[in-house]
Amino acid sequence: MTTPLLDIRDLTCEVAHHRILDRLDLTMQAGEIHALLGANGSGKTTLAYLLMGCDGYRATAGQVLFRGADLLALPMQERARLGLTLAWQEPARFEGITVREYVSLGHRREDPEAVLRQVGLDPERYLDRRVDKGLSGGERHRIELASVLSMSPALAILDEPAAGIDMLSITHIIDIIRALKAAGGSVLLITHQEDVALVADRASQLCAGRIVFSGNPRETVDHFRGRSCVRCDGEVCRYVRP
Repeated sequence: MTTPLLDIRDLTCEVAHHRILDRLDLTMQAGEIHALLGANGSGKTTLAYLLMGCDGYRATAGQVLFRGADLLALPMQERARLGLTLAWQEPARFEGITVREYVSLGHRREDPEAVLRQVGLDPERYLDRRVDKGLSGGERHRIELASVLSMSPALAILDEPAAGIDMLSITHIIDIIRALKAAGGSVLLITHQEDVALVADRASQLCAGRIVFSGNPRETVDHFRGRSCVRCDGEVCRYVRP
């Protein structure tokens, strides 16, 4: 049996005695696009930040294996060296350097112009601009995505902002996801857009910090629609097939 690229078992995370992730189980294979759906407050972004090793996000129980390594024992920079990266919710963070320099950090592709075009930015207008407050939030998110494309990560965690990415079209988002897969990577796609989730190979629904449903994307989207809450109420939903 193929060893999963990402193997999460019984993952629990508590903040101020509040359980955000509750014995979560999830596996991903190399080359897989896996969409994660869930209401606000269900734990999606906490999972993303915990996997990346962001400050303030630590597991209180469980295990995470990535490429066979114990991910929870590693600092963020070691996780990045293994090929794990996070984008979307947090825009470009390196203030003052040029866009060309930013998208070339850790770079394994030779053409920064190509990755800017893939995220809908004109290289002639942006390559020599500085990554600073002169860029809009949407522009910074696109530049972050261009940087992810340039790195060709083993696993990209794409945590989509609820408001979208400065009118980046669904078709454009799907093209970026497919480009990451075509480069040999996998994608954990945290999205609020059902049409985007349908590009995935598999999908799961998160509720009250647990995976409550996994299957093909169409089944999972239908399952998610059957839950009417806009914000997770802490009750694990119980879906009954008709």
